[in-house]
Amino acid sequence: MKLFYIVLALILASLNLRPPITSISPLMSTIQNDLGLSGMTASLLTTLPVLCMGIFAPFSVRLSRRWGNEGAIVLALILIGIGTGLRLFVGATPLMMFTSFLSGVGIALAGPLLSSFIKQYFPNRVAAMVGIYSTAMVMGASISVGLSVPLQHTLGGSWRGSLATWALLAAIALPIWLKLAWSARTERQSGQTSAVVHAPLPVKNRRAWVLTLFFGLMAAIFYSLTAWLAPAIQSHGYSQETAGNIQTLFTLISLPSTLFIPMLVHRYQKRVFWLVGCAMLELIGVLMLNLSVSPWLVAIPLGIGAGGLFPIALMLPIDETNNAQEASSWSAMTQSGGYILGALGPLAIGWLRDLTGSFVQAFYGLAIIIVLQIIVQLAIGNKKSLKVSQEQS
Repeated sequence: MKLFYIVLALILASLNLRPPITSISPLMSTIQNDLGLSGMTASLLTTLPVLCMGIFAPFSVRLSRRWGNEGAIVLALILIGIGTGLRLFVGATPLMMFTSFLSGVGIALAGPLLSSFIKQYFPNRVAAMVGIYSTAMVMGASISVGLSVPLQHTLGGSWRGSLATWALLAAIALPIWLKLAWSARTERQSGQTSAVVHAPLPVKNRRAWVLTLFFGLMAAIFYSLTAWLAPAIQSHGYSQETAGNIQTLFTLISLPSTLFIPMLVHRYQKRVFWLVGCAMLELIGVLMLNLSVSPWLVAIPLGIGAGGLFPIALMLPIDETNNAQEASSWSAMTQSGGYILGALGPLAIGWLRDLTGSFVQAFYGLAIIIVLQIIVQLAIGNKKSLKVSQEQS
């Protein structure tokens, strides 16, 4: 029963990590018109939480030392819930930006903590648990993208109510995590579990920097697609609802690769094959969209490629470390630097869209980022690094 409870907690927390960001995309045009936002300013609604995920990820290590992974995740869920719920009361741009900031801080803390949580409870099942973790994130993204417009219609055209609805996910997860945090605290106080040991950020480790660069390029592509795929489809003459449905298809198609590719990488140990293969599918999808191929078909390679790369990026720091503390430090560093770099993606797309008046040039720029990603993937190679503890000390 305890194992089931821990897996359930992991799934419920993971479901919260994308809706505050992904629910905005199908409603982006409406939000822009209502608040009078330019393309670049609107892109901040996605860029800001991603940037927060980079800046605040290292603080997760300190919180974990003080409260344990479980208690720190409780705080992260509270921040996500408040940030998302406040969107119901948005009347002007500053408050909307603040909600993105607050939810971004919560997501920033939760990401490395959940990686450490997996290493702590499932040291011999990392690939499977990362698959479940990332699949739950994609499911949260898929549900929020697919239901944002229908919820808006159901709530009398209120995009604010539609966005705020996703705070319910945090409200559902919190009781589970509060119980888990209390149980873990009791065990630590009674000496049943060892005290949390500090592991420094691996800033002197070249391998960690390579993984950070990969994570950043992967994130830049992923969040550019999250923010601008639906508006780009609308620019081809499709309705807001159709564009939202295609973006939902994009996330749904990514589910199988999100779940199974980490397991395949773990089994066959050919990481370059899976990394470059997924990146090539992303490149094909972006070029298809620019060549006016049906966006329903474009969603297929984009979904498979992005769905496969994200869990591999999450798995690499866990897989190359020796314990939960090192996994937390490596994940904090790769996600911190990676998300800061990744935040530039949606911002650049919005800027190029404003500059050229078209998504075509912007998405060719995205294709260049994918090519750079492939070069970094080749540097990662198939072999894992050795003696992580010695190198980072």
